[in-house]
Amino acid sequence: MKPKFILVMGVSGCGKTTVGKALAAQLGWPFYDADEYHTPENVEKMRKGIPLSDDDRTPWLEALHNLIMRHLEVNKPGVLACSALKENYRRTLLQGCKDVFIVYLKGSYELIWSRMADRSDHYMKPNMLKSQFEALEVPVDALTIDVSPPVSEITAQIMGCL
Repeated sequence: MKPKFILVMGVSGCGKTTVGKALAAQLGWPFYDADEYHTPENVEKMRKGIPLSDDDRTPWLEALHNLIMRHLEVNKPGVLACSALKENYRRTLLQGCKDVFIVYLKGSYELIWSRMADRSDHYMKPNMLKSQFEALEVPVDALTIDVSPPVSEITAQIMGCL
């Protein structure tokens, strides 16, 4: 059975937004970027290179949970790109949500650092990548995809598992 919602997760710079948008386009589903749901205070902290605390993330995760629930309640599919680094974050996001398929985009620190160093339009700075890898709790209930191949290959792999 095809999932009704897809969560694309991983550290900053792994390609969540790029892969999520491509996947949503192929499926004809709406795409949501969790970065757009951060409070202005969280964005300002990240601009300054300050990692967010769990308390900072709580209202953000609750807003994203509500987004997923609203979709599932009306049987409307969607794709969400969200770091969801820790197991308790994923539990908050998905509490009471069935039919959500998790895709974990995995890459080496070096590869992702090089990608982040090349982008200038994002508030998440490359020097914060270390804290993302330190916080990451690899999911056991997700499809794990290597981010080295081109996006078209990544999305083909995901589509083949839906």
